[in-house]
Amino acid sequence: MKSAIPKVLHDICGLSLVGHVLAASRELDPEHLVVVVGHAREKVTAHLAEVDPAVRTAVQEEQNGTGHAVRMGLEQLGGGIDGTVVVVCGDTPLLTGATLAQLAATHHADGNAVTVLTAEVPDATGYGRIVRDEASGAVTGIVEHKDASEAQRAIREINSGVFAFDGQLLAKALKQVRTDNSQGEEYLTDVLGILREAGHRVGASVAADHREIAGINNRVQLAEARRILNDRLLTAAMLAGVTVVDPATTWVDVAVTFEQDAVVLPGTQLLGATRLAEGAVVGPNTRLKDTTVGAGARVDNTVADGAEVGPQASVGPYAYLRPGTRLGVKSKVGTYVETKNAVIGEGTKVPHLSYVGDATIGEYSNIGAASVFVNYDGEHKHHTTVGSHCKTGSDNMFVAPVTVGDGAYTAAGSVITKDVPPGSLAVARGQQRNIEGWVARKRPGSAAAKAAEAASRQGDGED
Repeated sequence: MKSAIPKVLHDICGLSLVGHVLAASRELDPEHLVVVVGHAREKVTAHLAEVDPAVRTAVQEEQNGTGHAVRMGLEQLGGGIDGTVVVVCGDTPLLTGATLAQLAATHHADGNAVTVLTAEVPDATGYGRIVRDEASGAVTGIVEHKDASEAQRAIREINSGVFAFDGQLLAKALKQVRTDNSQGEEYLTDVLGILREAGHRVGASVAADHREIAGINNRVQLAEARRILNDRLLTAAMLAGVTVVDPATTWVDVAVTFEQDAVVLPGTQLLGATRLAEGAVVGPNTRLKDTTVGAGARVDNTVADGAEVGPQASVGPYAYLRPGTRLGVKSKVGTYVETKNAVIGEGTKVPHLSYVGDATIGEYSNIGAASVFVNYDGEHKHHTTVGSHCKTGSDNMFVAPVTVGDGAYTAAGSVITKDVPPGSLAVARGQQRNIEGWVARKRPGSAAAKAAEAASRQGDGED
């Protein structure tokens, strides 16, 4: 990956690679779930504690092959265990729980000692090939690409690296795995031959979509997997009644949820646990993270993080909703407005060019253009409260902590530093003073002076 980030921690659609594999594995409801860690294990283990605290880890001190890794995992569980052991790879984010369930079902139904998940791929380069008996079609072994003959390299059915084993037989067979191969490693795939030679049944379950087993080894493959998973998520949303106008420019995370008749316009990113309610319209060119958009609300050309947009509310264009923003029913946050830790009541409007931070605004109030809620004194944040049915003038500064009572007005250009009683008009600005003739005296001969002189003659009735 050419990265300081361990491969399995790279992210697609809101989860790490290993996070996707854990989610698919959890769908089997396993009694034990163990992740074998080696390279950069401190980072990986810390991540696992965040995404799945119940998972157990086994340390592979030296990377001596897949068979060795599985041995380390079994040792974490005390050695051989009764029941089925499913082995998956940590870099296959497209693998689904349904495919794993199919693998387990085939394993039990056929009475296999081991069942390998396979797939037919257009290009098998780099993958282990599935070798079958020509007469019966039974799996006789897996040959790694580097150890395969020319004839075997022509085989297109590949090993996914995902297996279902009889737990006790697996533990015994791993003790017999040798390292006399091109890599000098313990191959898990050798277990198939060992079990077959011992008279046990070896079978296969073929994945319906070969893309599910694709491993990630570079940034190109990471991008390809992201595109596939994104298309999968959008397809599911559209089939559930969501309109996605341009899937090619729309990106969603796995935790995003939609209700019927939500509409997503081009150039939109829906991240984290974002939720769109029925009839919500989002986009174009919008990025929402961990944000809820209420029924019938409209969010246009907006960035939002950790916000709640109420039903039938209107946001944007070019708005920025920061964490703690909560917009009431039919409220409005308009063009070039930024909010943070702000509760804006039902029907209230903040239409233009304003910053509302650490504030509570009641119902059906109107905040004038170019207003700033001055919440920071250089050391601490302070709160501003504006009541219901208030009308504040343009270019107001509300210097927190301060309260504007219900039904109050504030004059344009005011700096509000004291509480405003309900129903009052607050005027906090200097008196205007006009100095007549200043331009003629200070800027004689200028265009402004000539225009003023002409206006003066017209005012005196001259032609």
